[in-house]
Amino acid sequence: MPDVTESLGKEESNLRVITRRFFKHKLAVVGLVIFTLIVLVAIFAPVLAPLSPYAVHGEFAASPSAAHVLGTDQVGRDLLSRLIYASRVSLSVGIGAVAIYIVIGTVLGAIAGYFGKWVDAVIMRLTDIFMSFPYLMVILVLVSIVGPSLFNLIVVIGLLGWPSVARLVRGSVLAVKEMDYIKSGVALGYSAPKIVFQHILPNCLAPILVNATFGVASAIILETSLSFLGMGVQPPTASWGNMLTEAQSLTVLGTQPWLWIPPGLMIVLSVLSINFMGDGLRDALDPKSFR
Repeated sequence: MPDVTESLGKEESNLRVITRRFFKHKLAVVGLVIFTLIVLVAIFAPVLAPLSPYAVHGEFAASPSAAHVLGTDQVGRDLLSRLIYASRVSLSVGIGAVAIYIVIGTVLGAIAGYFGKWVDAVIMRLTDIFMSFPYLMVILVLVSIVGPSLFNLIVVIGLLGWPSVARLVRGSVLAVKEMDYIKSGVALGYSAPKIVFQHILPNCLAPILVNATFGVASAIILETSLSFLGMGVQPPTASWGNMLTEAQSLTVLGTQPWLWIPPGLMIVLSVLSINFMGDGLRDALDPKSFR
């Protein structure tokens, strides 16, 4: 039986290798820096925002000036302050929705992969049913029924995004459960929950983490799209999507770029940074990369 200290040292060594490989990925490091800055902006929004994001200052669609660095919107609210507070909405939707569907998908996928037979068949057919519906249309219908709000948006996206994760986890569990140490645990009489959650799932974390990273970027884009269509976060709460709603006319696009360039740039930066991090994480966690 291997020494415990030796096992811990090996785990620590693997973590060090993963970290080193991640930081060798230049775009991943750039993404991590940008995403960290966006998170810090969201956390310290009350400190960083020069004015209240809801206060009307009487200057409608004013161009950038010393009083309003990014100008004001059509209602007279400071755009910089709204841009800063909007980062909270996007991160809340991205992280909250992904957390919900990662938990649901992981649990269902693990149960399907471990128990197999009719349990696997029922869960996989349920997954097929969910994946057969047009994702965006279903979300639009559900949000219109329950009402467009930040909480409802997070819950709806979270409850509908789990099928791909369930399939991913099921495949990983099917491979891991054939390992000798899992069979030994079964022979020793360990309970199914203990085997699944303590011995199988920790060895399936790599694909789950990568999927979650890319999922955050997808959720941010989805929230932006829904808010742009008027079915997401509702004014006066600021979100990058509903800030872009004001840029639907050609007049605004051509003569008032301060209304749409900043929120559009923030969407691009946040999604690109998360995707870069996902690429770096995927390469760092690839078992074939270890020597």
